[in-house]
Amino acid sequence: MKHFIFTFTCIWLSLSATKCLSQVLPRQPEGQQVPCFFIFGDSLVDNGNNNGILTLARANYRPYGIDFPQGPTGRFTNGRTFVDALAQLLGFRAYIPPNSRARGLDVLRGVNYASGAAGIREETGSNLGAHTSMTEQVTNFGNTVQEMRRLFRGDNDALNSYLSKCIYYSGLGSNDYLNNYFMTDFYSTSTQYTPKAFASALLQDYARQLSQLHSLGARKVIVTAVGQIGCIPYELARINGNSSTGCNDKINNAIQYFNSGLKQLVQNINGGQLPGAKFVFLDFYQSSADLALNGKSMGFDVVDKGCCGVGRNNGQITCLPLQQVCEDRGKYLFWDAFHPTELANILLAKASYSSQSYTSPINIQQLAML
Repeated sequence: MKHFIFTFTCIWLSLSATKCLSQVLPRQPEGQQVPCFFIFGDSLVDNGNNNGILTLARANYRPYGIDFPQGPTGRFTNGRTFVDALAQLLGFRAYIPPNSRARGLDVLRGVNYASGAAGIREETGSNLGAHTSMTEQVTNFGNTVQEMRRLFRGDNDALNSYLSKCIYYSGLGSNDYLNNYFMTDFYSTSTQYTPKAFASALLQDYARQLSQLHSLGARKVIVTAVGQIGCIPYELARINGNSSTGCNDKINNAIQYFNSGLKQLVQNINGGQLPGAKFVFLDFYQSSADLALNGKSMGFDVVDKGCCGVGRNNGQITCLPLQQVCEDRGKYLFWDAFHPTELANILLAKASYSSQSYTSPINIQQLAML
């Protein structure tokens, strides 16, 4: 059911005439904390945008979605993604639609633009085929804003006010390391940049993209650090135990440059760099590390192998069509070589929503209330 009403606002232009502008105002369902939720990212939060394009980065086949009510939708996990769980915590009764299917009044409650293999840099993920980069996702959001402007009958003040109340989520960077910087057979970036210089180049591009989001109306924005990707089953399978920590320390050390720079970028934005903006930095690195470290106490018996996959740690080849999967998904931290299980996503979302253990300067619940 769509919760929309139509109202008409008349603006007095003179003593003898009025001009009525039609405004489309969503009736915000009871318990829903913000009018809309817009999502930018990669396969961690993609919910079907890659289904119809030529790419290896797609998940619209079983056993993906084995625990999702609609079955496989293009989500790269067994059930809900992090943003699915977060949307529910924000009070949304329905999942945010992918950009590939969002049409008409649907866009008023938000759109998911995320694309598997996407990165901050344009070339990132091209080894896997077609995808929608962050720059293209921002362009798609601009197209959505244009569509919303038509729904608001050109009333820019009303539209800007509406957009300023929405929540925006942006989680990029993982593929810029996994499917770019550390994929030396395909990319030359590691020979062109030191890890510190590469992080700086990423942040420069990302700052431009986030500034463009702001210019299109985004004000309340969550930006996420890159998670502990040196410890995912794919990397554990590659290092074969040759590490002092058990993870790929080279990758984990490199992404710390990006994560610390991103936190500083958020501080600069909140300090007045983008007028009216209120950004929240979400430390996915620490939350994912803590989830792995304390996994046993949360029921995760297996924190180093995928529930579905092939080879060492079920991480050498990702989940294949119709492959047999582990029976008790709730005991696995990872669904496949790269992505968390539904339960892990739910726990990560809850830890980010109402606690300030992993968010700064405020948590997501507080951001929604602004």
